[in-house]
Amino acid sequence: QVQLVESGGGLVQAGGSLRLSCAASGRTFSRYTVGWFRQAPGKERELVAGISSGGSTYYADSVKGRFTISRDNAKNTVYLQMNSLKPEDTAVYYCAAREGGGIYYYPTRYDYWGQGTQVTVSS
Repeated sequence: QVQLVESGGGLVQAGGSLRLSCAASGRTFSRYTVGWFRQAPGKERELVAGISSGGSTYYADSVKGRFTISRDNAKNTVYLQMNSLKPEDTAVYYCAAREGGGIYYYPTRYDYWGQGTQVTVSS
C-alpha cells in the first residue's frame, strides 16, 4: 500500500514558477512509476509528466520545455518543477503511482492517488 501526499500548489502570475512535491509512504517507492496528472473544470484528467521506476521520463507536448519531473527515492518524493506557467496550466494537479515500469496515459492504470493540489495561474 502506498499513500501519496501532494504539496506546493498555489496562485502564481503567468510566467512564474511552482514546484510540486509528491511524498509517498512505503519503503519500496523506487519500484513505482509516478505520473503527474491535472484536471481542469469540465475537462478530462490528463497526464502531463511521468517518471518510471527506471528513471525514464515523459512529458505532454503542452508542457515540454517548461516542466521537469524528477524523483528522490531516498526521500520517497517525486517533484514537478513548473516554469513559464500559463493560465491554461490552471488545474488541480494529482500525483499517481503504479508498481513497475511503464508510463501510461490512462488514469485507470494507476493504483494510488494523492488528494490533489490546486494550481492557479493568473494572466
